[in-house]
Amino acid sequence: MEAAITILALLLVAFVALGVYATVKAVGAAKRGVDRTITQARRTVEDTTLRAKSFGQVGVAGELAQLRLSLRTSMRATQDALHAGVAEDASLAESVDLFRRLSAHGLELDDELKRLEREPDRATVAGLLPKLRERTQRITHSAESLRWAARDRARQFADDDLDALNAQIDIEAGALRHWAVDEPSPQASGAGASATSPGPGTDWPDPAAPADPSAGGSTAEEAWSGPAREESPQAITAPDPRLRTTYPWQKSTRPETTN
Repeated sequence: MEAAITILALLLVAFVALGVYATVKAVGAAKRGVDRTITQARRTVEDTTLRAKSFGQVGVAGELAQLRLSLRTSMRATQDALHAGVAEDASLAESVDLFRRLSAHGLELDDELKRLEREPDRATVAGLLPKLRERTQRITHSAESLRWAARDRARQFADDDLDALNAQIDIEAGALRHWAVDEPSPQASGAGASATSPGPGTDWPDPAAPADPSAGGSTAEEAWSGPAREESPQAITAPDPRLRTTYPWQKSTRPETTN
């Protein structure tokens, strides 16, 4: 009895622990989803604001907004390309690590540009713009190099796969069109001809003479030779003794009698 109670208590504790673990995991997943949504919303708002500033403002503020917008756009496009490619090509893992290091410099530059947007001394900010522009171009150039290299690699793999697929399809199409029967070989044709053609010692009947002399049909020679042939002589039949002429010196035949 005590063993059964102990087992039930352990099962209850296990179910409670499992429920707590599942609840914690669900809450964590929901929190991460909410954080991701908030981050995306904040990023969208910032990009829209930067785009509006780059087109609506002139001078230092507009140029800073344009630098931030180009930096963020290039880094985000490279990040999406690498994360999408590494799921199919494991060799891009090193490229992802390099981009992670590049992202640290990009985030640092973006924070610096954001601080300079609120800087009241516009003359000092204008003096820093050439260096800031150069740093932005270097970071964006490196990001674009990684992005286009990953895309070219994926495109090359796709082209190779397509070439191999086309070759297999051509082979299959040729096999499907191979419905004609192969012609017999010369040896087989010679053997068949020797089996059907007459040998040198075979005598064939004359086509002008019928195989059966008593047959009623006419041959080709009789049809095209002009006058008909003479009839064959009739067979000689023995005369009937009752119709034979009698002479006086001949004795008459006596009928046979039975005793």
